[in-house]
Amino acid sequence: MAELVGLAEGIRELVRDGDTVALEGFTHLIPVAAGQEIIRAGRRELELVRMTPDIVYDQLIGAGCARKLVFSWGGNPGVGSLHRLRDAVEHGWPAPLELDEHSHAGMANRYAAGAAGLPFAVLRGYAGTDLVHHTTTLAPISCPFTGERLTAVAALRPDVAVIHAQRADRAGNVQLWGITGVQKEAVFAARRSLVTVEEVVDVLDPRPGAVVLPSWVLTAVAVAPGGARPSYAQGYYDRDNAYYQWWDTISRDRDAFTGWRKGLRQ
Repeated sequence: MAELVGLAEGIRELVRDGDTVALEGFTHLIPVAAGQEIIRAGRRELELVRMTPDIVYDQLIGAGCARKLVFSWGGNPGVGSLHRLRDAVEHGWPAPLELDEHSHAGMANRYAAGAAGLPFAVLRGYAGTDLVHHTTTLAPISCPFTGERLTAVAALRPDVAVIHAQRADRAGNVQLWGITGVQKEAVFAARRSLVTVEEVVDVLDPRPGAVVLPSWVLTAVAVAPGGARPSYAQGYYDRDNAYYQWWDTISRDRDAFTGWRKGLRQ
């Protein structure tokens, strides 16, 4: 059963040095506040997993929290590059960063396999790419029934998954709606999970297209109003496009980024 905790407490208890950590949310409900709390907690040597690492992972990488990135696309949405990610890959600052690159479909299938307790997933994909020569977590495979050439991708089983949602009830059941990405699969695949929410309510009234994660599949829930900003939370606030543009300026320069990081500690 999920325990209701404070955000800082939840991060300290559930995210440990050396963990494989998935912070998921696709354009929407990105757990930015939780990512920044990981920085404050000083976690190191993390294997960061995310389908679309955007500024939340740029911040974690720049802060020296990561040793490896498992991903399918990396960029500042609508703006350009992730400069802290590029600095780590190209110059090893603040530390070298190992990469495990996949397609969106490959990452989604890896989460689904982990959630199902399977060792790998099979899909039609990666044909014509050179990822097979650079990524050890995928391999060609022949269908035992038709002989068709397919691709197997290793299951993802993070130590901890962190997602953001609109709300939870007092029993720790969580409800999210809008673009839900692979949040559900990430939680089911992970050994531990933390969900930050905008609010706790008495009753989770039905919403069109909503997903409800029952308390018994979650480890902890933390109330964090605005916890997805600068991404958006449908029904609560819009995307802060100016922040993404501002981040491009801050992240380009090591000194400017270092100043931002120092301010985050306060």
